[in-house]
Amino acid sequence: MKFFVDTADTDEIRDLANTGLVDGVTTNPSLVAKSGRKFLDVVEEICTIVDGPISAEVTATDYETMLKEGQKLAALAPNIAVKVPLTANGLKTCKALSDAGTMVNVTLCFSPGQAILAAKAGAAFISPFVGRLDDISTDGMHLIADICQIYSNYESFETEVLVASIRNPMHLIEAARMGAGVATLPPSVLRQLYKHPLTEAGLEAFLSDWKGTGQSILDD
Repeated sequence: MKFFVDTADTDEIRDLANTGLVDGVTTNPSLVAKSGRKFLDVVEEICTIVDGPISAEVTATDYETMLKEGQKLAALAPNIAVKVPLTANGLKTCKALSDAGTMVNVTLCFSPGQAILAAKAGAAFISPFVGRLDDISTDGMHLIADICQIYSNYESFETEVLVASIRNPMHLIEAARMGAGVATLPPSVLRQLYKHPLTEAGLEAFLSDWKGTGQSILDD
């Protein structure tokens, strides 16, 4: 499974990229707004930090402007994945951009039918939002299972399932069990994966025993 980090905070991205665990980055207008910086500047900097796909979202809703915005974003760096909403105009833009060789991430997916449309439009990634479905008392992970099963039925579908709106480590684990290719995680959730009380207790015991020996590896 590929790990993308879901943020526009370049310091966070740089820190996590140094672990070797980050395969890509997803951003959206809300995340960039929180940074307080110019959108294009943020996206360009992220592309220099991570070699993998960097999702940058269009803000227009009509086809002509969406396409122009997508083309401008794609020209920023070869690893840009233009992010478009799952609307009729978004899918039309997806088709045009993907036919031109641009990676496209179709976002705001909430049903298997929408995911089928995105695959047929040539999307590189489909982004189902599991957390937002959970928020309205719907099983977001059931959507991931449905999409993974449907995509596996058709060799012509090359779209990767990019699980988005992840709220906790269990969302990630369940998505991995289902065979989703990508998960995009807030930095806080990615760091939660490190933590386990038995790991921490075991390390504390090892260090206590080592301290009792009075030795130092570096002094030997």
